[in-house]
This record gives sequence, structure tokens and C-alpha cells, in this order.
Amino acid sequence: MGDVPRRHARNDALSMNRQAHWDRIYTTKASDAVSWFEPEPITSLRLIDAAMMTSGTCVIDIGGGNSHLVDRLVDRGLRCVFVLDVSEAALALAKARLAARGTCVRWIQADVTGEWDEPVVDIWHDRAVFHFLTAIDDRRRYVEHVRRAVKGGGAVIMAAFALDGPETCSGLPVVRYSPETLSAELGSEFRLVESQREGHRTPSGGMQPFCYARFTRL
Repeated sequence: MGDVPRRHARNDALSMNRQAHWDRIYTTKASDAVSWFEPEPITSLRLIDAAMMTSGTCVIDIGGGNSHLVDRLVDRGLRCVFVLDVSEAALALAKARLAARGTCVRWIQADVTGEWDEPVVDIWHDRAVFHFLTAIDDRRRYVEHVRRAVKGGGAVIMAAFALDGPETCSGLPVVRYSPETLSAELGSEFRLVESQREGHRTPSGGMQPFCYARFTRL
């Protein structure tokens, strides 16, 4: 399916700094050494299955970068998969790993809070992007993209640091969440269906408490 062009490039300093920050990380650290690495996206797949994923489902993975979730979606026969990441370096790693298997994937290099053409999808998945959005306006723009992208009856799956999680990650401040505060950020168009707490063991041996939540678009 190839790359998806951005509608308009967001050329402000914040967006450029984000790309430079994450490109630097993905080009200086091994893929399995970054703190968010997980060999198998078990919880994400469980929640995606709970959202009634079929081979005809369209899924977008926000901040998918070099995550292995896209591999598992392709393995399950999906032919409508989108991966968005601000880091061109991260996407390049995923493209190289999937090679010919990735022909059904559409890659979107963009800042999720910027301007990009949202596909219409059944499932929006985000593990560990939203908690980096410390500015209210960035969170507002993020939610606007969710509203434009997710079909009625579709699902939003989000994973962010829990209330007792780290206050920073990869040198950046974060916002920590409960299922209720994530629900408040999304607004009344989305109903909280289920939530799960998970302790993520980092490659260095640390523990990061995550809050996972699945919502339905009303």
C-alpha cells in the first residue's frame, strides 16, 4: 500500500524537534534496548481481538514506529493496516523488517498532533504516545484526529503510563492517566468499555505501570 503523504507539513519547531528527538533514539539504540520494547504485544492484541477484529478490519497504530504489532496484524491476514510515527528512522526499521510482507501496510510519517490525512478505520491503537502530549492543545488536536478517523461503533485502544508510572520517559516529561482521565480526554463520544493495568518490564529490568483502556465510538 506504500507511504501516505501528509496533507500539509507541520513545520513548527515543536514538530521538527519531536522528529529529531525520536530519530536520534532510533538511530543510536538497538531496537530491543529502548524502554518501551516488548517482544510480543500481548495486551494490545487481546484488546484488538475484543474489539472484534476480523481480516476485513482497518487498524491504525499511532506511534507504531518499530513496534511488532504491525507484524502480528499482517500475520493475522489484515490488509488494511496503517502505521503512523513522527520518526522516519523508526518507520524505516519496520519497513525493512517486514520487507515484502509489508505491501499491505500504509506508512504515515507525521506528528499525530499535526495535519495529516486520517484514514477511516475501525480500530485506533496507541501504546505510549498520548502520555507524551503534555500541552492541552496537542491533546485537543490528537482527539480531533481520533474523531475524524474512527467509525461509529469503532474502537479506540490507548495505553499510557498509570498514575503511579514514571514522570519522564526518554528524556521527556509525560502525563500519567487512569481509565477515567483517559475517558475525560476523549470526551462523551467515546464510551469506556474495559481497562487493564499492566506492569511493563523494560529491557534494563525496570518496571513501568501502564494503564490500558478500550473505548467504543458512539
